[in-house]
Amino acid sequence: MSSPSVRLSANATPGSAWTPLRQPVFRMLWIAWLTANLCMWMNDVTAAWLMTSLSGEPVMVALVQAAATLPVFLLGAPSGALADILDRRRYFIATQLWVAAVAVLLCIVALAGVLTPMLLLSLTFANGIGLAMRWPVFAALVPELVPRGELGKALALNGVAMNASRVVGPVIAGAIIASAGGAWVFLLNALLSIGVALALLRWQRERKVSALPAERFFGALRVGFQYARQSPELRGLLLRGFSFFLFSIATLALLPVIAKQLPGGNAGTYSLLLATMGGGAILSVVLLPRVRQLFGRDAVAQYSTALNALATLGLALAPNLWLALPALLLAGMTWLATANSITVSVQLALPDWVRARGMSIYQMAMMGGSALGAALWGQVASLSDTRTSLGIAAGAALLVLLLVRRIQLESDAGPDLTPEPFWDMPETTLPIAPHQGPVMVQIEYRIDPGQADAFKALMQESRRSRLRNGALSWELFQDVVEPGRFIEYFVDGSWVEHMRQHERVTAHDRALWERKKTFHLGEGPPRISHFIARRVRRD
Repeated sequence: MSSPSVRLSANATPGSAWTPLRQPVFRMLWIAWLTANLCMWMNDVTAAWLMTSLSGEPVMVALVQAAATLPVFLLGAPSGALADILDRRRYFIATQLWVAAVAVLLCIVALAGVLTPMLLLSLTFANGIGLAMRWPVFAALVPELVPRGELGKALALNGVAMNASRVVGPVIAGAIIASAGGAWVFLLNALLSIGVALALLRWQRERKVSALPAERFFGALRVGFQYARQSPELRGLLLRGFSFFLFSIATLALLPVIAKQLPGGNAGTYSLLLATMGGGAILSVVLLPRVRQLFGRDAVAQYSTALNALATLGLALAPNLWLALPALLLAGMTWLATANSITVSVQLALPDWVRARGMSIYQMAMMGGSALGAALWGQVASLSDTRTSLGIAAGAALLVLLLVRRIQLESDAGPDLTPEPFWDMPETTLPIAPHQGPVMVQIEYRIDPGQADAFKALMQESRRSRLRNGALSWELFQDVVEPGRFIEYFVDGSWVEHMRQHERVTAHDRALWERKKTFHLGEGPPRISHFIARRVRRD
């Protein structure tokens, strides 16, 4: 179990919300993230507004948001695996160069006058690939740079970057669209993306060097999904994230249509609506540390989700711009508060070795909910009208909140994931190549047969721990002659994969081992044996 001090430090600490920016490397990366998100919002705003002139159907406008977020759902896990395997700095640079290339292509086709609805959606999807590839690596870098007690503030500042760009980006994009045309917004995006890549080139990041070979891509992908499947805490957080974004995205996806339908609505109206929503998110960052101290992450997330639904309903009922703006200010505040609370909890539920993969799976849940929600509420708006669609989304969000409210964002019973390797590397007399395998590990326990039920309950937790750390399979066997003799075994894919299990041990794993030893009655600790697979000829 986590100590009370660890749990307390995971929450917001007293002091300024801007404290993490005092660290030069975090400040540099934060500016890079701000610029990258500025490009993203300028691209999405321009694409959504261009779609209103290429096609008047609400579903086509909403599909711009779906096209921007769908790549994150499809590519989130592969990008997370790559971010855990490759050098994260170089990987971040590559994503910026990709976004720059797509922006140049968008500029060319827009200037040539050959942009069509399907081509715009395709290139928006391609731009979304850059977002899908860069988000997990940035999310994994943040905990390297700030103390655990400041993680919530650092993630909130990342929300500031995203929402400040949501304020500034639409204003810049709207001004350029009105004066010169959308093509020049794409060109500006390309230049800014290249600038971020050059800034990252100057950063000399210290890599944590392992004596083991790098993980292979498909193996890393398997372990990432397996970790999520075997972590009840993470599974619950994924459900909370998916359900929130499924309904809250209705506001953002249908905002271009709302802007046009308001009296006197134009590109400037759309920019103002987006900027107001972003301003609400920034205001939330200033208030969030104190609010979270008073109420905790669970209460903040629940109340913010409910208020976000009410803001969506308020937007649906607003007859003019001046009533729509307060609703969007509240929507921005509650969106940031909910998303930040869930994201902090996900970060704390992941050890460093699988952080990028875990965050990418969380990203898939968020963006999968966003892409599905954007398409769903766009279709509902096409079949009925925009305001009806927003009203249904708000009501459904409140209903689902009642169903998922039992999923806790913070719990004293959560595992302590502090790295704490304590296993000695196994001694061998046979020469073993790193990728030779599979490897079977057998642990023999001698226990009081009267304690068998309690022991088996504890071994269920051991099963989850072994599988979370990458084991291919796990079983527990009881001797039919000696009921007090149990054999725990698990299989790793190769010798090097088993060595990685030794590197991934946490304080939770060590405490679990000590609990298992309390059942053992034999002389000395439980006996551990290692076996390597040997292939035999098949007749």
